[in-house]
Parts: sequence; C-alpha cells; structure tokens
Amino acid sequence: MLSHPSDEILAKQRLSRPVSPHLSIYRPQITWYLSILNRITGITLSGGFYIFGAAYLVAPYVGWHLESAVLAAAFAKWPAILKIGTKALVALPFTFHSFNGIRHLFWDVGSMMTNKQVNQTGWTVVGLTGVASLLIALL
Repeated sequence: MLSHPSDEILAKQRLSRPVSPHLSIYRPQITWYLSILNRITGITLSGGFYIFGAAYLVAPYVGWHLESAVLAAAFAKWPAILKIGTKALVALPFTFHSFNGIRHLFWDVGSMMTNKQVNQTGWTVVGLTGVASLLIALL
C-alpha cells in the first residue's frame, strides 16, 4: 500500500494525543458489580436450562434416565453437605437474578433512581439474595 507523507504526520499526531482515562479514574460502585453479575447469572441460568432441556429431549434416544423420579431418587442418595451445596449453587444465581430483575422493573417505571436509592436497593438485593439462597439450600 502506498503511503502519503501526511499519513506519517497523522500517525505521529495520534501517538501524542492524550488517552481518555476511562474507568481507571472512577471508584468502583455496587451498580457495576451487580450489572456484571446480572448478566453472568442470566447467561448461566439460561444456558443451564437450555442444556438440561436438550439433554432431556435426547435422553430417551441415548439411554439416559432424566425422569423426575429417577433424578429425585439419585439426589436423595447424596450426602447432606453435597445436597445443600448443590441447592445453594443453583439458588444463588436464581435468587440474585430474580431480585435484581425486580429492582430493574422499578427503574423501568422511573422509580428508585436517585444515587442513594440505587445503592440502597443494590445492597438490599445482595442481602435478600444471601438470605433467600440460604433458606432454599436448607429446605
């Protein structure tokens, strides 16, 4: 490719331009973390449902037994700590995504939008997630 002398000047000028500080100058906020976690939990939950749904559909053809009674009987044989851990592993993303989704519905109607309210509802979501996940895991 042929270059023109003005291209070199332009390249040198670009190197001397200041770079925007972007996120490095801001203090991390709870809204950042909850936004990231909301996306991760949404992808995790939907991916899990799709994978299980696909496995359930192909199970009869490959000889797997994914019927509710079989799964419940297998789960009943697990040690208590493994049952609680598994239920917590499923309950945590589900409860978080649900509570944070309710929080977003309030925002959609223009409610709870001040900085103070956003922080309060964020920490409320974290607290409710912890309590609800623990209760579900101990059921």
